[in-house]
Amino acid sequence: MIVDERMTTYINSLDTGNTPFLEMLERQARLDLVPVVRREMQSFLKVLLALKRPARILEVGTAVGFSALLMCEYNPVRCHITTIENYEKRIPLARENFLRAGREDCITLIPGDAAEILETLDGPFDFIFMDAAKGQYLHFLPQILRLMAPGALLVSDNVLQDGDIIESRFAVERRNRTIHKRMREYLYELKHRAELSTAVLPLGDGVTVSVRKGTDDEKTGIAGACQQP
Repeated sequence: MIVDERMTTYINSLDTGNTPFLEMLERQARLDLVPVVRREMQSFLKVLLALKRPARILEVGTAVGFSALLMCEYNPVRCHITTIENYEKRIPLARENFLRAGREDCITLIPGDAAEILETLDGPFDFIFMDAAKGQYLHFLPQILRLMAPGALLVSDNVLQDGDIIESRFAVERRNRTIHKRMREYLYELKHRAELSTAVLPLGDGVTVSVRKGTDDEKTGIAGACQQP
């Protein structure tokens, strides 16, 4: 745990829940050991959607469609979501869930390798949610930046590896060392890219929120200044 488990339990106890269909889908996903975004992350996504009100959303990592449906349901404006999934067994389940929820008209699922698909997409997107293979976030970033509109949000989930990210690579299990190295590089890139302003938050298993600056902001390195009245 990154945050004390009792604190997380308390915060989640305040949650008002989701629609009946999403509640059912989350329960089934957990029974099937399918990863879905944690409760505290769900609440955070809802707040970001309410603030940003994005019309075009890109999701990298569909799983069974829970987070895409959550974003579709709780975005206060009509939107279209493009979501990418590479695991063949989950693709038909996600499509079935979109149909059952009556949201197939606002969600387009593209099957295949995100590294290849991202190169074929046309932007810009207002909101991008990264929740795929963690070792690939760094490789996806150049295309993600290309697809972001000025002012767009990039939300990357599960970036702190249950706290292991602060450890030496030799202190983590050998099988996790490549992901550990790439994730540390990804976080460094997000914080040091001139075109992004990024916060790293110890929420859930770690999340980053990055804002795509405008062209002038990239040149000056500042996001703007207050004007004298």
